[in-house]
Amino acid sequence: MRAWIAFAAGLLFGLGLSLGGMTQPAVVLGFLDVFGAWDPRLVFVMAGAVLTTAIGYRLVLRRSRPLLAERFQWPTSRHIDVRLIGGAALFGIGWGIAGYCPGPALASLGAGVPALLVLVACMIAGWWLAARLLPPAGGH
Repeated sequence: MRAWIAFAAGLLFGLGLSLGGMTQPAVVLGFLDVFGAWDPRLVFVMAGAVLTTAIGYRLVLRRSRPLLAERFQWPTSRHIDVRLIGGAALFGIGWGIAGYCPGPALASLGAGVPALLVLVACMIAGWWLAARLLPPAGGH
């Protein structure tokens, strides 16, 4: 049951990304081109995400536990460290170069674009390497 709901949530997320234009790298790169032909569409997508999250969290946090889990799982670390800054920098650099962050990259896999397949393969390799080379997060 959990896997089917996760699958449905992933499909809904991918549909939202597609409708918002986030599966088109030109939209993202146009947003980042503030001194050129700036494309503000990403602002509306972000505003929609913030609004949806704000409302959704208020509703979910009224519950004592999630519908399909024993407890909520929240980040425990409150430190801004090299690992966090480095990860954020790599995320931003990769997003700026490719025009895809992980969600839109995965949602766009069905397009069969060879460069996108390479990007997702590299992203998965990076996750795999980080899991093996870096100590667990929050292990201060």
